[in-house]
Amino acid sequence: MEIWIADAVGMLGTAMVLVAFYMQQLGYSDHKGLSYNLMNFLGALFLLFSLYFSFNLASVVMEVFWMVASLIGLWKFWRRDAATD
Repeated sequence: MEIWIADAVGMLGTAMVLVAFYMQQLGYSDHKGLSYNLMNFLGALFLLFSLYFSFNLASVVMEVFWMVASLIGLWKFWRRDAATD
């Protein structure tokens, strides 16, 4: 795979994480909501993909923890949503 493709996927992941953060800070998104946690999970996943081609241990550890935190948020969202049905 061309390295520029991995870089582009990583930049998309960075954009997703940053947009999720700014949306939450500006009050456009709820940190317990689906979009916030999904954007964070996918952003971290895309960053992790790019790190496969340009490895950095500290960044890999950060993205794995970011994904786990986002999965916890998604699980809580779906559990809460199922309870209201």
